Amino acid sequence: MTDVIEAERSANPAANASPYSDLPGDIAVSFEFFPPKTEKMDSQLWEAIGDLAPLVPSFVSVTYGAGGSTRERTHATVSRIVRETNLKPAAHLTCVAASKGEIGEIADQYWDAGVRHIVALRGDPPPADGGRFVPHPDGYASAAELVAGLKARHDFEISVAAYPEVHPEAASAAHDLDNLKRKLDAGASRAITQFFYSTDAYFRFLDKALAAGIDAPILPGIMPVTNFAAIRRMSGNTEIPPALETLFEGLEDRPGPRALVAAVAAADLCRRLYDGGVRDFHFYTLNRAEQTYAVCQLLGVRPTENA
Repeated sequence: MTDVIEAERSANPAANASPYSDLPGDIAVSFEFFPPKTEKMDSQLWEAIGDLAPLVPSFVSVTYGAGGSTRERTHATVSRIVRETNLKPAAHLTCVAASKGEIGEIADQYWDAGVRHIVALRGDPPPADGGRFVPHPDGYASAAELVAGLKARHDFEISVAAYPEVHPEAASAAHDLDNLKRKLDAGASRAITQFFYSTDAYFRFLDKALAAGIDAPILPGIMPVTNFAAIRRMSGNTEIPPALETLFEGLEDRPGPRALVAAVAAADLCRRLYDGGVRDFHFYTLNRAEQTYAVCQLLGVRPTENA
């Protein structure tokens, strides 16, 4: 029997190949972090940044809390990245609860600190507004207006958000796509998608974007599943394939196996996107390096010395 198996392997070398062994390392990656609230979270964040920096991401973004609630912490984190690393930070900035003048001052501070990339978002409204976006009386009414205002102030590189499965507040998919086009026409360089788990949803969205005259890069947002129950709660408008749900059955109280399955599932998603032509991936790290690093390893992204 052993001789038969060896003969079959010799006759079919591809049977021994890993699904990732043929990747030539032509992938670009970027990472998202969020500003820490506590000293322990601060240590975790900088450990994650230190672990992922050698992978030489195109940029690293730092989020901005609902209603600007993390404004100072976001600025402090971005400024430290500029001072202490070779990474290129992208600061999130939103329209919520701020006048155009206030946003302009924040933009000036980033520019003066050496930050040249902004992720411009409408932003999530604070709980006090009942989940409904209310523009500041002297502020920007949309992300498209924010992009135009930032570009008029400084020559920032600007990224914006995209929603392959439609923003929950959008009147329709067509309206949502038109909003994305307005943001890009206002001066944004690229879009980064909300996380998703269906490659079909992403590729259908790309087709619709092209048909609407959108030719800017649309980076897929990849979020490895750290907690499946939490992902399900966050996925009000996001398809969760039944096969993915099956993978995590029975792992609620087994964090070790769950992390391994999550890394493989995310790498499989990326591999399928790669086969469809994607070469640029944005990872939502949740300030943890292990799973993102593992996925990058499987995709052929390797550390660079002196990064």
